[in-house]
Amino acid sequence: MEWKNIYRGLIMGASDVIPGVSGGTIAVLLGIYDRLITAINGIFSKEWKKHLGFLIPLGIGMGTAILLFSKVIEWLFEHHPGATKFFFLGLIIGVLPYLFQQADAKNTFKIKHIVLLLIGVVLIGMMTFLHPNEGAVITDRSMSTYVLLFFSGMAGSAAMILPGISGSLVLLIIGVYTTVISAISNLQLDIIAVTGLGIVFGILAMSKIIHFFLVRYRTATFALIVGSVIGSIFVVFPGWPVSISNGLLSIVTFAVGLLVAYILGKVEYKD
Repeated sequence: MEWKNIYRGLIMGASDVIPGVSGGTIAVLLGIYDRLITAINGIFSKEWKKHLGFLIPLGIGMGTAILLFSKVIEWLFEHHPGATKFFFLGLIIGVLPYLFQQADAKNTFKIKHIVLLLIGVVLIGMMTFLHPNEGAVITDRSMSTYVLLFFSGMAGSAAMILPGISGSLVLLIIGVYTTVISAISNLQLDIIAVTGLGIVFGILAMSKIIHFFLVRYRTATFALIVGSVIGSIFVVFPGWPVSISNGLLSIVTFAVGLLVAYILGKVEYKD
């Protein structure tokens, strides 16, 4: 068991609760994205024990973060959304140099890869023009509601595993985000189970697609991934603070994000 993955899962789980921040992006920042995709695809292979040894601690960390921190993240996002997003902004910007280093961009990126990187930036950056619909908490527990939650979980998880695309933002766009967060906060097991099942199916399906491209077109795929992470900067950016107090708080959280990025770079991107 790679118990180190528990803390990685904690960071990924906390980020997945926040609309605009992608768990896939955090996996890239942590330097485990390709291993994550490989492990998910290897669950049904002969080396399933090794892959589960990677995934189980990660899942424990993510589940713990979502269950324990959902109320905290909800509070932060409600009362200090700008400062919270500036932390993730600092984290993303701070780790970008390490991402280029991991991709060996200086030696492997050609014109076509730079074009793919720019495509990734534009595609993810365009999400800033989407207008999410938070929607009210769904109280009707009919079959159609459960079907909606299942397919919402699939869509959200497919986005969750793609760098730059926030699974929570997808749930917001669909209109079930508040319902899912409320269910997690209040331990409504039926909603959690149905949505969770959709998430599992979505992750398995999307990971196979990503794994195909990582194996056959690694440099091109990584160029697109790095572009997606850069594009997520525009999605996460909450706008400039309008008050001095919010501005100072945002500067502090941004600096903390940069510091965390520096530490992650030293820990996760060792030669």
